[in-house]
Amino acid sequence: MTQRVELATMMDRLAVDGLVTEYAVTVDDGDWDAYRALFTADGRADYRSAGGIQGDAGQVADWLAETLQLFPMRQHLIVNRRTRFGVLEHDVGDTARIQADYVNPMRFAAREGQDGGTSEPDFVCGGRYTFAFLRTDDGWRLREVAVHEKWRRLPLPPAADT
Repeated sequence: MTQRVELATMMDRLAVDGLVTEYAVTVDDGDWDAYRALFTADGRADYRSAGGIQGDAGQVADWLAETLQLFPMRQHLIVNRRTRFGVLEHDVGDTARIQADYVNPMRFAAREGQDGGTSEPDFVCGGRYTFAFLRTDDGWRLREVAVHEKWRRLPLPPAADT
């Protein structure tokens, strides 16, 4: 590889990695317009393994906006990113895929009479994401996101008084 190709590859790697970070931040912050803007026009997301839906980015953003009201505190930690670039129309680097593990602690919304402070998360899940990217005239965009939930930990039921 020439230095120019290596530099271009590193810039692409940083761009798609940054898009994964933007994805996590938009979900955690509930910025659904920014979430939609991360995707190609035909971009799709699949949350079925976590009990959700599959659909185009707009449908999924609407579903997330409604569902995640239950969890005002959420924090995606996306790690162990494995990046692969692909070929589209005989040009190297027009597509990319990232497989990454995640841990997602969340806290349920406080109910009346409960402290809505900074208590520890009471719902945590983890698994693996697969992201598919496409280079567009506007830069890299998500073509597909799929969640593969592997585990979850729910709050323990309150102890019975003895």
